[in-house]
Amino acid sequence: MTDQHAADRSRPAQRWNNPLASRYASAEMAEIWSDSHRYGLWRRMWLALAEAEAELGLPITEAQLAEMRAHLDAIDFARVASYEKQTRHDVFAHLHAFGDDCPAARPILHLGATSGFVTDNTDLILIAESLDLVTARLATVIEHLASRARETRGII
Repeated sequence: MTDQHAADRSRPAQRWNNPLASRYASAEMAEIWSDSHRYGLWRRMWLALAEAEAELGLPITEAQLAEMRAHLDAIDFARVASYEKQTRHDVFAHLHAFGDDCPAARPILHLGATSGFVTDNTDLILIAESLDLVTARLATVIEHLASRARETRGII
């Protein structure tokens, strides 16, 4: 791996990197589906799980939760790539990297969860955010069409 390639892997993708995205997606939609947003949501899933488990009485401390909150968006993608090379599992790779960032919280990360908990719930959030964006844009189109229809209603 070249130094430049390693440097590129250490920076989060702010835009979804896919040929369809570069051709057709708006900047806002590509950002929704970007690596940095997706994997930041994974970390938020792990935090929400730990918070819920703490509320249910599991031995999870506020210090562990605070440590997780402090590391939601600072993802070391180079470290994740290294873990993924070892584990050949994307969720485990991100989980290990998050554990490195949150050593006190490491024992309670992903506690009782499956990979699907993280990936499927994140995908649902990404889809909902995408639909919110499309809905807002569609409302704007409808408003413009209605305005144009009012302006041209007398034309036969």
